[in-house]
Amino acid sequence: MASNSTVPIPVVATFASPFDTDETDVQSLRPSSRKCQSLWPGMYNSPVTAALWDARPTIFEALLDPPLHASPQTQLLTKTPSDSRTSILYNFSSDHTLREQYKNPWNRVRIGKLLEDLDALAGTISDKHCSDDDTTTRPLLLVTASVDKMVLKKPPSVDHDLQISGAVIWVGRSSIEVQLEVTQSTNESSSTSDSVVLTANFIFVALDCKTKKAAPVNRLSPETEQEKLHFEEAEARNNLRKRKRGGDRRDFENGDVNRLEALLAEGRIFCDMPALADRGSILLRDTCLENSLICQPQQRNIHGRIFGGFLIRRAFELAFSTAYVFAGMVPCFLEVDHVDFLRPVDVGDFLRFKSCVLFTQLENPDQPLINIEVVAHVTRPELRSSEVSNTFYFTFTVRPESKATKNGFRLRNVVPATEEEARRILERMDAESLLLDKDETGQ
Repeated sequence: MASNSTVPIPVVATFASPFDTDETDVQSLRPSSRKCQSLWPGMYNSPVTAALWDARPTIFEALLDPPLHASPQTQLLTKTPSDSRTSILYNFSSDHTLREQYKNPWNRVRIGKLLEDLDALAGTISDKHCSDDDTTTRPLLLVTASVDKMVLKKPPSVDHDLQISGAVIWVGRSSIEVQLEVTQSTNESSSTSDSVVLTANFIFVALDCKTKKAAPVNRLSPETEQEKLHFEEAEARNNLRKRKRGGDRRDFENGDVNRLEALLAEGRIFCDMPALADRGSILLRDTCLENSLICQPQQRNIHGRIFGGFLIRRAFELAFSTAYVFAGMVPCFLEVDHVDFLRPVDVGDFLRFKSCVLFTQLENPDQPLINIEVVAHVTRPELRSSEVSNTFYFTFTVRPESKATKNGFRLRNVVPATEEEARRILERMDAESLLLDKDETGQ
């Protein structure tokens, strides 16, 4: 990502410290936060959403009450990546209350909250690119379509300041790709590359806020060589997504049928002759966890729908728990392989998250991989219906120096009991192999 010359937006705690006794100082901590919270549709404000609101209030106020009878934008603008580039800064080193809001039990940053903030920042960046700064036209409605990939390079600490920077790197007719980079400078990180903690790519789709149909977005003109390279790479990813959509449920060829049968063979032993099954394996269905919730108005975004970042955080925390129970030790998050937003989730929806260990990769004893699938369902009991709203794929590992591995414990192999489970495993394995091949060839 190109170097960011913009001044980062400071993120501060949204709660007053219980140790603050000076009422004046507490009230002046965020003089504009009272305004933004009174205008926000829900009260679900993370420190990042509050900071972004304060920095770009005019964009958000227009989105809160869009002039539906106004005409749509007719003249598309040409913008550069630098026009949308935005940075936020977590002052963990000096803001102790903010640090407490983001700290996990192991004195690291809560990854789920970080993923949530990434979605909020990516949405703001896409809004900046699509804005024409004309109050006489109605703004576009931007929805998260998918998360292409997030890769954690090293766990972020709450003892050092953290920065997220991002910009629009590619646009299609109504699609936008935003690339984000999380950096953290410590005493050990001597170069810029060493300070990179996480990278992520979000894809948004623009809709007309009145008709809810796809709408064209402003053009993008990359300027630097790096921006041109990012544009070409994003174009290739978009073409790959189109090909995948064209063959969502591919027919399995002979070689694939053999792989399918091999996966099912051990599963049948578990089902038919459990006493003879391999003790080093476990059925996929025995790794499942589930939780559910009623979506509350405090969790909605400025468009009145449930905030995508909230869904990502809930899915991640269930995936982490699933990996924890499966491995018998605290897992280490590596990456979000893919997230699909298939349908919106509304306030009042009964939402169910179902997770499982889809498969494991145990070839490398120093970094065994646990691949978790989480599927979110919007369930309507009164209509006796259930629809998939989101799919999430996460990868975790465990540290070889952990006490459990030293005592001879090893992760189990996961096997399917049904053909549907076997197909899901193979499709995900093949998707990962394709991404790996593209990374190695640089295409």
